[in-house]
Amino acid sequence: MKTTPRGVMFPGGGRRIDARRRIEPLTLSSQTDIAPAKRRTRARKPAPADAGPDLAKMALASLEDSKAENIVAIDLHGKTTLADMMIVATGRSSVHVGAIADHLLRAWKGAGLRAPRIEGLPLCDWVLIDAYDVIVHIFKPDVRQFYNLEKIWGDDRPRERAAKS
Repeated sequence: MKTTPRGVMFPGGGRRIDARRRIEPLTLSSQTDIAPAKRRTRARKPAPADAGPDLAKMALASLEDSKAENIVAIDLHGKTTLADMMIVATGRSSVHVGAIADHLLRAWKGAGLRAPRIEGLPLCDWVLIDAYDVIVHIFKPDVRQFYNLEKIWGDDRPRERAAKS
């Protein structure tokens, strides 16, 4: 251990600040005007007004090309304001689920659409792609069966059956 003017040096290279060192308190006068720091944000591409149907068509075509199984498109108009359409698909394994998601993202990027938000890509059990007007869920078979999103968001929900009667 070696003592330096700023504190104590340890053999591993770490430094501990000397507790005897005095820190001046921060004082603000009433004349001091402190403005919050400006955050830098990246300019986003505006979404086209009619991008919803194109996104859905491109997503369905990409899922078909990627050999996704049990593709279900659920219309969300009048059910929620989150999105206009939800697409649920299944991949055979974690690798297949990741490849399907990657193929879909490349298709959208190639078309010049803005980047969607992605969740679950590292594990690839359930990948959620939020493309603003279209939400795509890509599951492994056992995870899809467990969550059963089609029953939650589908047309045959119990509340909707009661309202139609």
